[in-house]
Amino acid sequence: MPMALFNTKGVNYIYQMPSLPYINKYMQGSYVYDIDGKKYLDSLAGLWCTALGGNEARLVKAATEQFNKLPFYHSFWNRTTKPSLDLAKDMLSMFTAREMGKVFFTNSGSEANDSQVKLVWYYNNALGKPQKKKFIARSKSYHGSTLISASLSGLPALHQKFDLPAPFVLHTDCPHYWRFHLPGETEEEFATRLANNLENLILKEGPETIAAFIAEPVMGAGGVIPPPKTYFEKIQAIVKKYDILFIADEVITAFGRLGTMFGCDMYNIKPDLVSVAKALSSAYVPIGATLVSPEISEVIHSQSNKLGSFAHGFTYSGHPVACAVAIEALKIYRERNIPDHVKQISPRFQDGIKAFAGSPIVGEIRGLGFILGTEFADNKSPNDPFPAEWGVGTIFGAECQKRGMLVRVAGDNIMMSPPLTMTSDEVEELVSIYSEALKTTEEKVAELKSKNN
Repeated sequence: MPMALFNTKGVNYIYQMPSLPYINKYMQGSYVYDIDGKKYLDSLAGLWCTALGGNEARLVKAATEQFNKLPFYHSFWNRTTKPSLDLAKDMLSMFTAREMGKVFFTNSGSEANDSQVKLVWYYNNALGKPQKKKFIARSKSYHGSTLISASLSGLPALHQKFDLPAPFVLHTDCPHYWRFHLPGETEEEFATRLANNLENLILKEGPETIAAFIAEPVMGAGGVIPPPKTYFEKIQAIVKKYDILFIADEVITAFGRLGTMFGCDMYNIKPDLVSVAKALSSAYVPIGATLVSPEISEVIHSQSNKLGSFAHGFTYSGHPVACAVAIEALKIYRERNIPDHVKQISPRFQDGIKAFAGSPIVGEIRGLGFILGTEFADNKSPNDPFPAEWGVGTIFGAECQKRGMLVRVAGDNIMMSPPLTMTSDEVEELVSIYSEALKTTEEKVAELKSKNN
């Protein structure tokens, strides 16, 4: 999600926080406070990331202790730190969808996905397949905002005026059943059609030129789009058939968001590479990572030995403070069984919001676990959007803000992904505010309609 330019009006004002000693006054659990002291339920967990809320003392302690031990050292030239080694070991043991071999640390999800491309290119060059360099992503996907990761993303706003996407990136269908299914087409039939389209794209380009396919288990910034039934089963069969690597972008879905530790667990995805960030440290410090399968890591290791080094990295890769905080975050996810907590609390979150699906201004409400999207449309149809100038999504977001809740607004899409520690009472508050904001938005849309008839 691109950063908004700061201003002194509206919701952006909330991000003008005071200095660190006063942070607890401005972030408490599932709530944030603006500079005037007004309290807001943060239904997006910052930017899908403050999974453990805003004032988890154990994470602050982990950072403080590491600052006092070793505030920084790099990971170049076979040097590293104990926190980075320990975190890599923890992550490899925690990811159980399939065995992974190595971890490469970055500072964000964008850098993780950027690094994936270089890793895959290096891997194919080492195998003597220099032509195997193209990547297939999906329309409406979000994979980051660096030059490469924005190219992978399937959102036009990230391409326009930036001379993107890069020519090695191809985009296939968005798996949004409600919007794109044909009349009478079941979810399984829709998934089959999309898999066939993917295969046709591969054959058109030449399988020998396609290096990897990248996908979020559940699309996030593109509008919260869960896959249709059997989708990943069929997609994985296609990419395996043509010797194409599968990259799982778990930046949003990892560490309990869907009610499983990883999105791959939910959808039985067996990836070759995985990208994580955001909840890895509950966003307390910047950190991201790529998980690399043993098959790929062994080839890269062998090639780098021939060349003398694997010439890729960042000054802050495996930063000891970031790794120390992430280690503690992973401990909390396990000790408190955060995925199970999400399983217990999220049905009320999902059912409470989906109860409003009959609203005359709602086209679709979709999601699972602690991630949910609302799309406004007229006549319940994806083909009948409201006039853009009405700003229906913006109206709803403003009504939520008035009542003390922040949501993500993207056109006429509303997205929510609250902290994974949200309580039952906070869910009830969220549903109540949503209900009131929706009712007022319905009234304002009715007024707009009457004025334009």
